[in-house]
Amino acid sequence: AKQKLLSTLALTKKLFLVDLTRASMFRSLPRTLLSRRLFARRALSTTNPVATFKTSMGTFKAEIFEDQMPITSANFIDLAETGFYEGLHFHRVIPSFMLQFGCPNSKDPKSQMCGTGGPEAGSKFQSGDKTIVREGGTIPDEFEAKISNMPGTLSMANTGRPNSGGSQFFINTAPNKYLDFFDPSTPSKHPVFGKVIEGMETVSAIESVPTAYDNPIEPVKMIKITIETSE
Repeated sequence: AKQKLLSTLALTKKLFLVDLTRASMFRSLPRTLLSRRLFARRALSTTNPVATFKTSMGTFKAEIFEDQMPITSANFIDLAETGFYEGLHFHRVIPSFMLQFGCPNSKDPKSQMCGTGGPEAGSKFQSGDKTIVREGGTIPDEFEAKISNMPGTLSMANTGRPNSGGSQFFINTAPNKYLDFFDPSTPSKHPVFGKVIEGMETVSAIESVPTAYDNPIEPVKMIKITIETSE
């Protein structure tokens, strides 16, 4: 029975990782040298929320594209403001590709269930005047704004199946446009909902940590995510 349970968990985890793993084979091998100007903060007049990520390795900030991705942004903001992400760990780090985060099972960073979890099934959040129900712990795909998976962007993780995103997302650390839902070159569909605007050096530091099977050997913990709005 124990072996059957482990096999089931391994299959579930594989579903969450398979789409990004498949897509990673298409990425360019040489890493592009990126100017810090790519991550300069947008004009302070932006009306979009800004998320501050306080981690065990430092802090970074990201603009959340609420104006273009209202449902995905509201889902993330709700999870951040209710403390869902506090105490979780980056469970998948691949240099020159991305950092993945947001699985509730990563409270134990060495758990075999890291990468398999999401929000509570049936939980709800508000997006404008709409109430969105996380059926099965997932949210509807929001394939609206054609924002590419470029360095510093935040993008939804999914299993490759429709409407399978939940709480997990990743930060691109290389140009990964083949992950765009509007790029026909691969079947991957990962909508972008934000971008790092400050503290990219922290993201780069996390990207550089030693890993075993893509999992940081020394756990990288999310202490808190706070949301600032212009209101």
